[in-house]
Amino acid sequence: MAKKQTFNYNYIFLFYDIADEFSEAGKYRVTKVFKICKLYLKHHQKSIFRGNITPSDQIMLENKLKKVIDKDLDFISIIKVQNSGSFTEVTIGNDKKEVESIFI
Repeated sequence: MAKKQTFNYNYIFLFYDIADEFSEAGKYRVTKVFKICKLYLKHHQKSIFRGNITPSDQIMLENKLKKVIDKDLDFISIIKVQNSGSFTEVTIGNDKKEVESIFI
């Protein structure tokens, strides 16, 4: 019998695009999404967040975001990293953000 393989994702990249940022509803949603992401992850650039996260925090993050966004207009992408050997990062240009270790 094959053992079910489970992954413990503990580092994610989150990207979002909230529609109608210049309308009242859009401004409200983009602000709410930003604040929710900031609770769990490190702000990397504009609408990009990344960082270590526990599986339970990731579930809470996703549930909170689902309550705020308009699923027909908005887009959120979460990339889950399984281990430190599965990606590398290359930065081109002046990255003025503080350095963060991406090793898991």
